Amino acid sequence: MNKIAILYGPTGGNTERAARMIAGAFGELSTELIPVKEAGGKDLSPYLGIIFGGPTVGSNTWADSNQRNDWDLFLTQLHKMNLHGKKCAVFGLGDHVSYSFYFVDDIGVMADRILETGGTLIGSVGPEGYTFDESKAFRDGKFAGLPLDEDNEPEKTEDRINRWVEQLKKEF
Repeated sequence: MNKIAILYGPTGGNTERAARMIAGAFGELSTELIPVKEAGGKDLSPYLGIIFGGPTVGSNTWADSNQRNDWDLFLTQLHKMNLHGKKCAVFGLGDHVSYSFYFVDDIGVMADRILETGGTLIGSVGPEGYTFDESKAFRDGKFAGLPLDEDNEPEKTEDRINRWVEQLKKEF
């Protein structure tokens, strides 16, 4: 198939909009958009690579264990999927003003799960242009994926996505 799978969730908001922008930057024929709520049993082996994208807020970030979302359910099944030898990238939406100490934490959570499942992580992004205090996604001087802040910096999203996709084209 040689397409890139873009798993995203939730549907109908900023995460889906960002996923569609990423697909557009690759060229629509090069990608397949897959809502994460439909990805649990999907065979990911035919794809050249996989991009995972989601919001920051989830029960794995906050203490409220009753607040489960599509990603919480999918991540419990990820270990059953064959990611060995797969190149994987992550994007995440966050709010660097209200959640400066948790900025795009779920990029770090997803990155850890990808590595635990045998995937190879690509698409790290430097901190230039970002303001935050702490993040589980920030390691060795870079973010483990692409941070986007639609709440405070929506005017930067398109440029950030275009630069990231150009980087990914080289890394995939």
